[in-house]
Amino acid sequence: MSARRRRRAIGALFLSSWMLISICPTASADVAKIGASDGIEVRLVTDEADAALGILAKKRAGRAIGEEDWRRLFTSEGYVRLKRREAEMGRPIQDEEFKTFILSDSLAGRSRALDETLRKWSRANVSAAGRKAMAYLPKDARIRATIYPVIKPRENSFVFEVPSNPAIFLYLDPAQSKEKFENTLVHEMHHIGFGSSCPSPRASEQIASMPPATRSVITWLGAFGEGFAMLAAAGGPDIHPHAVSGAEERARWDRDVANFNADLKKVEAFFLDVLEGRLKGDEEIQKAALSFFGEQGPWYTVGWKMATLIEKTYGRKRLIETFCDGRSLPAEFNRAATRFNQEARQPLATWSASLTTRLTAGAPLETAPSSPPAKHP
Repeated sequence: MSARRRRRAIGALFLSSWMLISICPTASADVAKIGASDGIEVRLVTDEADAALGILAKKRAGRAIGEEDWRRLFTSEGYVRLKRREAEMGRPIQDEEFKTFILSDSLAGRSRALDETLRKWSRANVSAAGRKAMAYLPKDARIRATIYPVIKPRENSFVFEVPSNPAIFLYLDPAQSKEKFENTLVHEMHHIGFGSSCPSPRASEQIASMPPATRSVITWLGAFGEGFAMLAAAGGPDIHPHAVSGAEERARWDRDVANFNADLKKVEAFFLDVLEGRLKGDEEIQKAALSFFGEQGPWYTVGWKMATLIEKTYGRKRLIETFCDGRSLPAEFNRAATRFNQEARQPLATWSASLTTRLTAGAPLETAPSSPPAKHP
């Protein structure tokens, strides 16, 4: 499991306080802001990538690389926060090892492409990305974040320090177009905005009073927020979530979405394993839950399918309310799917009553003979 998936699992699911967005196209640059009244305040900070590219340019030109060049890199805001994040993940960055990476021939061969990519990304419409994310968020949601395009060994992107100083780290990838970059921004901003207002204080209080196993399932229901963010980034239920992606990525998504019925039941088996005590302890539960991230696994595809059907059936307002209080998500999807299945050639799978009853009422779960056995992909 990649660090990106693990961080998303922790960041998108366990944190419930996210916020606002201001844009800074370069390290020195002018700052363009959306007014605070719009609930968005975002900065795009490129100082780590700028410093790394400066070193690569000197290497390419055969010029001496001095201590000042390395000081600029190692004191950049992006590098300092990246280093802190990796230490928290148990993968501390050593400056000398990072130097070796920056001076590697493989990175030098991509330096011009990286430079061009950074310039393209810096021209991205971050303001529009924030507004697009807000279209799928409660009215009181706030998005506040600093976005760091970074040059680093690990090819992952993630959110960091969401409750206190939200950051979005994006691996600088020449294969990613400006449009794909903007799509990714909407996805990550949606996570941040969602956490700023969901669940409500009242719902949080009610959830806190539930048994530990039930609370754990409700927490992991939040992983379907990946699918919700896919819908928000696309801009609507009739727009393909990979409209701006390459053909291979789009084809993979289509193949995986076609497994919706089987994947829903696999996730349900996981939820019931937790509720019925076949999975115990945070580590064991998390290990099973993380298997559903994959490249873009069931947390994405099943979450997206549920979100799109609820929006098409009941409207966007109801969709937002449903995801905001995740306890009602399986039952709400069941209602929409029941209507859909009346005329569908290929009926959709639905969640079992043993699961929906426990989540909505918090009542003890009776062990049913038909409960799925423990199966994990």
